[in-house]
Amino acid sequence: MLRFEITEDPSPGMDGQRFCHAPGLGLWRASTSANGDIVVSEDQLRTLAANAKGSEAFAHRVEQLLGAAWDDALEPFRRAGDGAPVTWLHRVG
Repeated sequence: MLRFEITEDPSPGMDGQRFCHAPGLGLWRASTSANGDIVVSEDQLRTLAANAKGSEAFAHRVEQLLGAAWDDALEPFRRAGDGAPVTWLHRVG
């Protein structure tokens, strides 16, 4: 029953990351660019192109790489806009 989304902003020399979890889907992770877009690597694209058995399989795998099912599952729980509460987690060392 646990649902969550965690984003790590990029820092100098490091991509950002996004982690999502939804019941029935499990955990999904991707690197993100400076503006928050999902980054798909060259190796992921080459593997996708080599293994896709047609356009529908290709499109389905792209949706998986972009985390579309997790977005759909988490969207009802997201709140955005001016004044929306945000919880910032900081590393304590």
